[in-house]
Amino acid sequence: MRNLVFFIALLLSFTVCSQELNCKLVVNAQQTGNENVQVFKTLEKQLNEFINNTRWTSKTFENQERIECSMVINIQNYQSDSFQASIQIQSARPIHNSSYASSVYNFNDKDFNFNYLEYQNLNFNTNQFESNLVSVIAFHVYMILGIDADTFELNGGNLYYKQARDIVSYSQQSNSKGWDPPKGGDQTRSALIKNILSPTFKEFHSVLFNYHFKGLDFMAKDVKKGKTAISSSLMELESLNKIRPNSFLLRVFFDAKADEISDIFSDGPNVNIADLVSMLSKIAPTYSSKWKKIKF
Repeated sequence: MRNLVFFIALLLSFTVCSQELNCKLVVNAQQTGNENVQVFKTLEKQLNEFINNTRWTSKTFENQERIECSMVINIQNYQSDSFQASIQIQSARPIHNSSYASSVYNFNDKDFNFNYLEYQNLNFNTNQFESNLVSVIAFHVYMILGIDADTFELNGGNLYYKQARDIVSYSQQSNSKGWDPPKGGDQTRSALIKNILSPTFKEFHSVLFNYHFKGLDFMAKDVKKGKTAISSSLMELESLNKIRPNSFLLRVFFDAKADEISDIFSDGPNVNIADLVSMLSKIAPTYSSKWKKIKF
């Protein structure tokens, strides 16, 4: 009996103490012509452990609540401990009463140069720059946490976005690409967090919440009502576009959502979305091939 109690307590401790993310990170070094070099395998292993074993928040996540995400680091060149790379980040959010996971963050960060010595310690400090490798990874972790939280609660991601902003602030001392204060047209980490925390883009947060919590989560109960809520939430983007046409934040949103939007409205039951299709074609013309698939 005593052993049984101990075993149950052990299981509960794993549940209560589980980390926030379930992340699969891959280091792809094919472009270097030396993808089998051991340092790449070590880097991949260390980063997976770093991301999945670090406690990024004070919130308790049960195992089934861990956020599914992936990161692919594409190494373009390296010399000694200096690496030139880019990183593609994706995360998904489970939909209520469904086996479906909705893509919520899809970002290609092209400015990812870093130094790394095999087996070096990877430590994250909330208030201090440790390395560009750690800062870039941590920044995107907090973006994943923030966007995920925004889909469950209106403005629920603010705490995590502010931590991402702090990372930008102290990482600017490194003079590495991607941290500089944004200039016109920049599509960098610094520009991303400035936009997402700007009152100018407040509709972005309400769209994330209404689209997922009032739309997708409701579709298992009432598909038509859920689709109508999604359509209404997307229409909020029109006012955002009027203030900042062709904004970086809109591109980030549609990079994650364009395929899903097209799929949702290309199947029954039909809802009146003529205005939606017209609006999407106007504010996101890059995805016109997706919008043409929508039936109404």
